Amino acid sequence: MAVRKLKNYVNGAWVDPAGASYLDVENPSTGEVISRVPLTPRKETDKAIEAAHEAYLSWKDVPVSRRVSYLFKLRDLLEENEEKISRILVEEMGKSLPDARAEMKRVFENVEVACGMPVMQQGDKLIGASFEIDGEVIRLPMGVFGMIAPFNFPAMVPFWFLPYAIATGNSFVVKASKQVPNTMNFITELIHQTGLPAGVYTLINGDRTVADAFMEHPLVQGVSLVGSTPTCRLMARKCAENGKRFQAMGGAKNHLVVMPDARLNEVIRNMITSCFGCAGQRCMAASAIVCVGDDTYARVTEEFVRAARDVITTNPLDPAVADESMVMGPVISAKAKEFILGMIDTGVKEGAELLLDGRDIKVAGYEKGYYIGPTVFGGVKPGMQIHQTEIFGPVVVILKADSLDEAIGIINDHQYGNGASIYTQNGWFARKFKIEVKAGMIGVNVGIPAPVAYLPFGGMKNSQFADIKAQGKAIVNFYTEDKIITERFWSEEG
Repeated sequence: MAVRKLKNYVNGAWVDPAGASYLDVENPSTGEVISRVPLTPRKETDKAIEAAHEAYLSWKDVPVSRRVSYLFKLRDLLEENEEKISRILVEEMGKSLPDARAEMKRVFENVEVACGMPVMQQGDKLIGASFEIDGEVIRLPMGVFGMIAPFNFPAMVPFWFLPYAIATGNSFVVKASKQVPNTMNFITELIHQTGLPAGVYTLINGDRTVADAFMEHPLVQGVSLVGSTPTCRLMARKCAENGKRFQAMGGAKNHLVVMPDARLNEVIRNMITSCFGCAGQRCMAASAIVCVGDDTYARVTEEFVRAARDVITTNPLDPAVADESMVMGPVISAKAKEFILGMIDTGVKEGAELLLDGRDIKVAGYEKGYYIGPTVFGGVKPGMQIHQTEIFGPVVVILKADSLDEAIGIINDHQYGNGASIYTQNGWFARKFKIEVKAGMIGVNVGIPAPVAYLPFGGMKNSQFADIKAQGKAIVNFYTEDKIITERFWSEEG
């Protein structure tokens, strides 16, 4: 069967970028090539940005109620095609079908929130700022914004930004991940069906060349990125040098703290979902468990390993398991698998206790897929590389602390501060944790403390390089420029 060559979506039309080379896109569950994605040259990217700017010049003057009308249409189209998008997503990324469906629910949420832009973009008015003087703040769109998408959430992450950018009157350019471009390719077809004016939304496929164009082109006002911390740090520096706004969500090492009073029958199931969903390849996945007390450590270690053995590792689209909640698919690529296996070897060399080894797993019928089974280390110390490094795979480290203060210290001493959760029935423990832990998103008896779309998303420390977080009302400040007006009118009577 012929492999489909993807196109870019520029100025309302599907185009082949001139001079582009092409990269194979693989199904990580099978190793099969499922499409070929163009690596767009700089010249073609610049043309797309310029077309987006031309679209902005008229789009900014469209009433906000009219702008969000396209989002209402898009919401309906996304829901009608939810299952198809979910399956495309699973095929190219490898997460389970229930996880993909859950991702789509967050896409819907973000579109719904952005539909409230007629309220969220309102400014402020102060009558009587001084004698016969009034003050006013208005929020105006700025121009072209770019977004560099990650591989792990091909649908959800772009929608942390996309609907808000266009609802505020800007034009928006997405660079889909070259590893998983098919999901946004199909969603772009739905965006086209809404009748959104040409150029307001653009899809560019490519590699770092496209990202560099976003950070360097004078018509781009700001860039959003979800990626590794080194990449985020580089982008933050380049955007600052070029006078651009930026949002850069980086790496994570999310901790789960288990207190002695935690309800383990509920906790274990919750932790398994958090640690092994998407094969551990999500920025909110828990990868470090801190048990407070010897007895808690012994009980959690035994029961967590037992539950991890029950996770089914296979092709998530295998009809026999497609709707199972405890299915774990492959990691994204051969390169990712090699890195994760290397980190497991590092943990063994460091002296951690390998309680569950997923290195040699074999998946019958899918031998070319990039599978690693659930892997658990016990006896881990904070200074070990397997604790300090974002492994981004199904590898969990378990540490022991003698007190809640020590557990909080372990989290706060870590370079990352994306998310952290505590399991307890004690309100004082929970309050102390959510106030003192240096992480942007906190959970109490929640294994994945990812906020709903009505609230902002973002971390702290080396997990975020930005002042404004993603999604929700807060992001309106990223996509608009405040203009402050002071005005006086004298009486006609003199």
